[in-house]
Amino acid sequence: MLARIAVPRRLPAFSSTVLRAAYSTGRVEGSTAQSKEFSKKERAHEDQYARQHEAEQLKKLREQIEKKRQELAQLEQEHSEISSKK
Repeated sequence: MLARIAVPRRLPAFSSTVLRAAYSTGRVEGSTAQSKEFSKKERAHEDQYARQHEAEQLKKLREQIEKKRQELAQLEQEHSEISSKK
């Protein structure tokens, strides 16, 4: 009786292949990354990131341009004041 408890019981050989076939999805490992839907979604995310990054860069450039315009206006005002004093 102890021998029966200590020795694990083996299932028939066909059961593992039957189970594998029953749970198989038909895709190979890593096929999700190669599917058309996944690549479309990934491309959309990359495009969205690129647009957002470009928008942030444009915003920074516009802010820098505005600062330079203000500096230029101030310098022109100082120049006109100095020119008028002479």
